Amino acid sequence: MDKKYLLFDLDGTLTDPKEGITKSVQYALNQFGIQIEDRDELCPFIGPPLKDSFMEFYNFSEEDAKKAVILYREYFTDKGMLDNKVYEGAEEVLKSLVDRGKKLYVASSKPEVFVRQIMKHFGLDIYFAFMGGSDLNGTRDKKADVIRYVMKECGLKDPDSVVMIGDRKHDILGAREVSIDSVGVLYGYGSRQELEEAGALKIAETIFDLQNLL
Repeated sequence: MDKKYLLFDLDGTLTDPKEGITKSVQYALNQFGIQIEDRDELCPFIGPPLKDSFMEFYNFSEEDAKKAVILYREYFTDKGMLDNKVYEGAEEVLKSLVDRGKKLYVASSKPEVFVRQIMKHFGLDIYFAFMGGSDLNGTRDKKADVIRYVMKECGLKDPDSVVMIGDRKHDILGAREVSIDSVGVLYGYGSRQELEEAGALKIAETIFDLQNLL
């Protein structure tokens, strides 16, 4: 796969955000009287748009889901955002891709303001030409919309030269919707079955596999 423009998901692909995200979801659910002791139960929230997850996993109405997102962000902004860690080997892989002439971008369902803060905090921003995400008002939270936004902002007009890399089906389905190829990664929070059924062209078992696939 010889693609010049590489779009990376953030959560579960570049960093492991489990602690911060699950604690933030736990906090939001608590405000609705829902007590979750085992935060591993909340791992399915990592990756997809938050509002959709509250509606899907806890049968929230759209109105309550929007309130839950606000509560989530209260905790996330204050405590959860940097309760996160870069995957071992990520920086090495990113540097090697840049050294080979690849252009790197972030396309995340996380709000762009958080994406930029996280990437800068961990020093990963230096490898990326642009870091895009959703907006806070919810008008750009679907992965396909984020991908379109990044491609438009960066003038990426040839879909054959672009690939999306991510760990959940939403990354793969979003890529399909905008007619670009995708690579699924297994070291994040999606299964091989999930990624293959969504239509990932290639699967990376480890982060180092990306050097050979991209």
